[in-house]
Amino acid sequence: MSGPALPAPGAAGQPVRAKGTVIVTSLASDSHTWNLVFLQLLIEECGYEVVNLGPCVPDDLLVSECHALEPDMVVISSVNGHGYQDGLRVIGQLRALAPLAATPIVIGGKLGTDGDQMAARAAELTAAGFDSVFEDGQDPVSAFRGFLSALPPPEQAALDDGDRVAL
Repeated sequence: MSGPALPAPGAAGQPVRAKGTVIVTSLASDSHTWNLVFLQLLIEECGYEVVNLGPCVPDDLLVSECHALEPDMVVISSVNGHGYQDGLRVIGQLRALAPLAATPIVIGGKLGTDGDQMAARAAELTAAGFDSVFEDGQDPVSAFRGFLSALPPPEQAALDDGDRVAL
C-alpha cells in the first residue's frame, strides 16, 4: 500500500514543523493494535506528530493523557465492535476538559456488531460530542484523509517562539 510521501524539508534543509499533536487510542475493551499502528502512520504521513496510547486504554488514562498533552486532535479506533458503547461513555469526560471543548475528536472502525445501525450510531455519537464518525464499510480512510485536510492549522504551530507577542 502506498500513501502520500512525507513532506519535504523546508528551505535550507530546515525540517517542516508538524501540523500539531494527535492522540491515537483505542478504548478499554479493545485490545487490537494493528489499527492503531496504521492510523499512526497515516496521520504522521499527513504531517502530524502522534502519541499512540495503545490498546485497552482505560477511560481515566485517556482523559488524563488528553488533559496533560492538550492535543490538537484525538482519534479513537475500535475493532471489536464495542466502540459505540465505549465512545458514548468517554466523550463526555473528554469534552468536560476545558482544553478539549473545541478540539476535534473523532471515532472510527467497527463501532457495533449490527451493520444495519451504522447511520443511527454515527448520528448518536456526533450528537454526544464527536466531530466525525468513520465507521467500517464507508471507505473510512478516504473520509478521514478528507477530514484531516479540512482542519485549520493549530494556532500554536503557526507561530514561532520569536513571533509571540505578550498581551
